[in-house]
Formats: sequence, structure tokens, C-alpha cells
Amino acid sequence: MKKKITAIVPAAGAGRRFNSSKGKIFAVVRGLPLLAHTLKRLHREEFITEIIPVLRQEDAGRAFGMARELNLGKIRRIARGGRERQDSIYNALRLIEEDGAARTGDMLVMVHDGARPVIPENTLGDLLREMGNTDGVAPGVPARDTLKTVSEDGIIVSTLDRGHIRAIQTPQLFHFSIIKKAYDAAYGEGFYATDDAALVERMGGRVKIIAGSPLNIKVTTPEDIDIVEHILSRERVAP
Repeated sequence: MKKKITAIVPAAGAGRRFNSSKGKIFAVVRGLPLLAHTLKRLHREEFITEIIPVLRQEDAGRAFGMARELNLGKIRRIARGGRERQDSIYNALRLIEEDGAARTGDMLVMVHDGARPVIPENTLGDLLREMGNTDGVAPGVPARDTLKTVSEDGIIVSTLDRGHIRAIQTPQLFHFSIIKKAYDAAYGEGFYATDDAALVERMGGRVKIIAGSPLNIKVTTPEDIDIVEHILSRERVAP
């Protein structure tokens, strides 16, 4: 049976390091807002049946207009952004739960940062292939530099074995029941993490890491836009 995936796209962050009044998700890249490139890329994936962007209330109307203009029919609703990324994704998970869409036991949820417009073509297929006996799958890239743990005053405490270190990216794929349970548990204890896999790990879940790509960068500063422009200009498929 064909897998059905709902993609949650958090894009409600303030982008403080980006230093732009428009916010980074609406920064123009090759004639389109950054978020539009991400949503178009996800829309091409046949296994994704719905895309739920998560945005600040004041940006929702603009995003719906953008979806109509670009014929992104998989975007039918937008979740309300929260104070932190974790709050935003939790709002989307509850939205899915409320309408009964998650009652089928095989439903999968993918979480992908709105500020990551470059998703290598085989990424989703690779994630799906590894979902067999795991609770989730995420891409990661090996650390290239030596990594140190330091004290508050900047003194080295220890050197990490970078052979076992991965920089984790999105998209991350989970069974809906698992990721929702992990979020419920985190909120019950007031725990916050910087990615979704960490919440699943925390409740004893098994998350498999597959090979990520250095091209799958998250736009954080204005300089990152230049890198994305260059990568997208070399893609065979128009963004």
C-alpha cells in the first residue's frame, strides 16, 4: 500500500540572526520567497499528500496567496506558529489529530525546516526505506572539524570523537503515533529540544541516521542566501 506522508513545515521563527524586516522565509531567492522554494520542492514528492506550513498569524494570508499562485494544492491549511519551534510543531500535530487524519495506524509525519529549500532528490525515498523497525529516521552529515567541549570561560574540557558525531538535518520522518507521544511527554515535563529526533530519543525511541548532504543547508544569515542561490541555479529541475 502506498505510504501517505503529511509534511509539517515550521516557518514561524523570528530569524533574529538574519537581520531583515521581511524575515528570512520571505527573503527573495531567484524571484521567489525562500519558503516558496521549500514548499515547491516538497510538493514534487508523490508520497507527500498534505503539506502543513506553520506560520505566524500575520503571515498566514500571504502564504495562502503564495500557495494559490504557485498551484500548491497539497497546502490546504496552515498551523499557528508558537513561541518556540517545538511549540509550532506541536500545534501542527494537534491539528492533524483533531481532524481524525491520524487514525490510520500507518500514517507518517515528516518535519522539514521552512528555511531548508535544497532537499536532495533521493532523500525522502532513503528515509522511507529505513523506517522498517525504527521509530524515526533523520539525515545527518559527519563532523568535518575537531569538536571540543568547553567550559563557560572558554577552557577546553574534552575532545569528542568526531567519528561518532553527526550534524543532524531535516527532513525527519516519524510514525505519527510515536512523534505525538514524544511531544505529549515533553510538554508534560516542560522539556524543550532543538529537533524532533531528540524528543523521540528521550522516551526510549530508536531513530536511525542516514547520510545527509552538505547542500541541504538551513538559511540562518544573509550570506546563506548566496549559497542557496548558487545551488538552486545548478539544479536541473526548476525550483
